[in-house]
Amino acid sequence: MKARKPAPAQKATGGGYVPQAPSTYGRPPPGLRRRMYDIIFEADTPAGRRFDIALVCAILLSILVVVLDSVPGLHDDYGDVLNVLEWGFTLLFTLEYTARLVCIVRPWRYATGFFGVIDLLAVLPTYFSLLVPGSEVLLDIRILRLLRVFRIFKLTLYIEEYTRLGEALAASGRKIAVFLSVVLMAILILGTLMYVVEGPKNGFTSIPVAMYWATVTMTTVGYGDITPHTHLGKAIASFMMLLGWGILAVPTGIVTAEMSARRNDRRHGPVRALLPPRSCAACGSGGHEPDARFCKDCGKALD
Repeated sequence: MKARKPAPAQKATGGGYVPQAPSTYGRPPPGLRRRMYDIIFEADTPAGRRFDIALVCAILLSILVVVLDSVPGLHDDYGDVLNVLEWGFTLLFTLEYTARLVCIVRPWRYATGFFGVIDLLAVLPTYFSLLVPGSEVLLDIRILRLLRVFRIFKLTLYIEEYTRLGEALAASGRKIAVFLSVVLMAILILGTLMYVVEGPKNGFTSIPVAMYWATVTMTTVGYGDITPHTHLGKAIASFMMLLGWGILAVPTGIVTAEMSARRNDRRHGPVRALLPPRSCAACGSGGHEPDARFCKDCGKALD
């Protein structure tokens, strides 16, 4: 049987994300490893879909166990049961991590990649807790168990929207950085102004303290630990509160616009975005879409 070429992650039937292994991992030759590979990395097969669904359920249940174990009452009453469940999930994720390393040709590339590190973080905290002598070494041994919440990042491989959001944030990084620099300048200027207007007697003991107040005020949090007392200071604070309302919407608009643009690119396909507009050979009319079949002016078939 002719082996299929390894392919990067792609869309499955129904629009779901297919977490296929990159070609750099290497697809094994036919045999047991190939069957393991198809189940673990090829989500477009029935066995692969069942494996992914079971793994996502296990991740969510393991996170639920960690959260419940952090409740003192539940930990005292059901600590042994939760501990057994936690070890069960740890062994399950250990087997999954080992299987991923075994069924690919270049396991080191997976182990040093993003998802390989996340998979390792999903199992290390439980084993590491065995090396700690006891609760007298740390304030609470359960602090180590909090690291298990990193398992939630394993879900990013199976939910397409995580990938799309990451792409939009990466593409918007420069715009957001410019926006944050403007906000920091405003905080510095207005914080310094409040330091001059209010002074140490009203709680603004230094420019960094005034900048902290400006940050809290501009984000409309308003802790109330430092408040202006002069009329001019209150006027500046009111201006900063109103300014904060407009500022908060800017990053959301940037990311939303980038996500919409990428959604349109995927809908029309990458080839359409790269091809130049077409012209009609019969009448010379231009500006046709790359996928147009007939001229919009004379109706002739386009080449």
